Amino acid sequence: MISKLLSLSDAIARYVPDGSSVALGMALEAAIPFAAGHEIIRQGKRDLTLIAPISDILFDQLIGAGCVATVMAAWVGNVNTGSAYAFRRAVEQRQPREIEVRDHSNFTLALALTAASLGVPFIPTQSVLGSDLSSTNTDLIERINPLNERGEPLLLVRAIHPDVALIHVQRAEPGGGAHLWGNLGLCREAALAARAVILIAEEIVSPEVIRSDPNRVLLPPFRVSAIVHAPGGAHPAPVQGYYNRDHAFFDEYADASRTHEGLLDWLDAWVHNANDRADYLGRLGKARWQGRQAQQPALAAAVNYGV
Repeated sequence: MISKLLSLSDAIARYVPDGSSVALGMALEAAIPFAAGHEIIRQGKRDLTLIAPISDILFDQLIGAGCVATVMAAWVGNVNTGSAYAFRRAVEQRQPREIEVRDHSNFTLALALTAASLGVPFIPTQSVLGSDLSSTNTDLIERINPLNERGEPLLLVRAIHPDVALIHVQRAEPGGGAHLWGNLGLCREAALAARAVILIAEEIVSPEVIRSDPNRVLLPPFRVSAIVHAPGGAHPAPVQGYYNRDHAFFDEYADASRTHEGLLDWLDAWVHNANDRADYLGRLGKARWQGRQAQQPALAAAVNYGV
């Protein structure tokens, strides 16, 4: 077995060059790969296209750091407080730079990634006809349905092929097998659509552990480009069975990021001056981090794969 284990810094340096399209935060509000996003900021990546359904404050941090040229998303904000201030400044004031926004719904983004994963150029739908999405996003194309005698329209959702997908998982083995449970969101679709996949794992386990429960395997191991061990790498987002959402952290970030100068101070404290995830968690504090750990096990029923 060839090990795909890399440090987070090496994985980002190798698979996220300037100008990349990056899918991240695909599990909606859970398992957001904050550690990977912070490494992107530390390495000063530029001109990225960010892809996600509900991206939460990681998009905001990357935008405020000047890493982003384009956003393809259904919503950008702070789930706790509403507005994402760096995103608003970029759109309204072009600070720290102008960004392009291609609006999607959660559903059209799912269709776009599914189309890419299937190797087809688009998937048709009628679900968002009547909205103005196609007027702001050229990847959503209205056409007359040639199979409909009444000439009713269809919306063709163009496939999205991310250059790289950053997916946070509970556990992975060095060869690329991984388990993800809880809300998967669009993780599988994004991983199958992407040209490269980096899995950031809470635990590194043996291949036997992954093979013990094939229904939880995220995707074929050969589709994985790199495995990174980064415990706590999704904080302040939750990871099912490991730690809960740090609601206060989102509120604190909102207060700090109301101004561009405040955001830069926040990035210095939590990103630039934190060399790795262990340093970040040290800054968070042992008591606070332990207070977010899952306290009561809620185990699934045993599954018998016997023959």
